[in-house]
Amino acid sequence: MGTLPQTDPVTELLKRAKTIAVVGLSDDPLRPSHGVSAYMQSHGYRIIPVNPRIESCLGEKAYAALLDVTEKIDIVNIFRRPEFVEEVVDQAIQLKAPAIWMQEDVIHEKAAEKARKAGILVVMDRCILKEHRARFR
Repeated sequence: MGTLPQTDPVTELLKRAKTIAVVGLSDDPLRPSHGVSAYMQSHGYRIIPVNPRIESCLGEKAYAALLDVTEKIDIVNIFRRPEFVEEVVDQAIQLKAPAIWMQEDVIHEKAAEKARKAGILVVMDRCILKEHRARFR
């Protein structure tokens, strides 16, 4: 009897998740956060923009802060510089978000550790678009 294939937590997360709160989502189509979110939206995910500087993005109402979001969030996707990550992670913990995704070059070990201790799956320094494309082409 062969061993069962190791389940990849990222694949499982992307299969299960429906709603992605994108912290730092820009309404500028040239910004990576916009392109990545548009891609995820086109693959059936609901995108919730979190950015105090915009009213809406990708047809969705924007929220000033993560704690303002009233719906259930499956993934908190962070497009912010590392110095802003800990505050976002603290809010994600308060909301009991199941997963936090820090985009490429967004690295904050202390915040990641805090989230893991709270039982949250953390993906750090990886692009959700690239990871999705590699798995569900």
